Amino acid sequence: MSKDVESAAADMMCCAACGIKANDDIKLKKCTACHLVKYCGVNCQREHRPQHKRACKKRVAELQDEILFRQPESTHKGDCPICCLPIPINSTNRAENASVMSCCCKMICNGCACADQRRKGKLSECVCPFFRKPMTFKYEEIEMEYERRAEANDPVAMRQLGIRRLEKGDYKSAFEYWTKGAELGDAASHYELSVMYNRGEGVEKDLKKEARHLKEAAIAGNPSARHNLGCAECENVRFDRAGFVSKEDFESALRAHQAAVDATKSPQREAAAEIDRMRSYEDLSSLEIVGDIIKTCCISVQAIVKMEKARQTGALPAGPADLNGEKV
Repeated sequence: MSKDVESAAADMMCCAACGIKANDDIKLKKCTACHLVKYCGVNCQREHRPQHKRACKKRVAELQDEILFRQPESTHKGDCPICCLPIPINSTNRAENASVMSCCCKMICNGCACADQRRKGKLSECVCPFFRKPMTFKYEEIEMEYERRAEANDPVAMRQLGIRRLEKGDYKSAFEYWTKGAELGDAASHYELSVMYNRGEGVEKDLKKEARHLKEAAIAGNPSARHNLGCAECENVRFDRAGFVSKEDFESALRAHQAAVDATKSPQREAAAEIDRMRSYEDLSSLEIVGDIIKTCCISVQAIVKMEKARQTGALPAGPADLNGEKV
């Protein structure tokens, strides 16, 4: 059947293979890949597959591109469950702008955490701002809480456990946790799997699987995944897909970026950032003081060594002397 006949069959609600019309007894089902044509049964779909295969693959690629290049609703980090503002993407080398609570696996922004601690007072016990459970800072207890959440199919817990297994050099367990997290829709798990497939760590190197996981992570709003996809398109000399745009489009992207950054701001987060800066200055001052002490000690040691050498050569008297050069 030609493309024109195939299109007409789809328009007339007919089977693309045999042309039979839909009625009360015959229900037509769409091609699950492209949704362009309908069939009355599996046999017709198999018979029509050689003719439809090329158009189907082309339409599937178009649908994937529509999803891939669509503006994500938010980043892969999502929103803070307390203030309901988007979690900002960390662009500095300082502390992260949010933390994952091990008891509930919710990502809480620093603004809400700081405001909660101020409300309770400095000397109060540290509790999770969302779950209201006392927080633990012991590595083993945190891992046990992640494991409990993983048993409840929490993708964030599986991602965190994968990171911890990777730190221990257990690539197999990390791959298993991230695979489960990716199946549950965690964008960060998709990205970590793409890195493993790219480097061949714990798994056989596979660039096709890397690209598939990068696309899933990029669709969910992971900027690192989208950047890696752009680099791959540049290597394949497909600059239009990599992100080479006109000056007007670039200016529009900058405005959209600024609007997204403004949407993440709040007085509580600004107060938390100010506290973070103050702590950085205190740490820097402490380092400067320690540096001055070390420098003074080094100078003193050098002076003692020089004086000892001078005494050995006879340039200085053997014992302490007064201003007239006589021994005391």
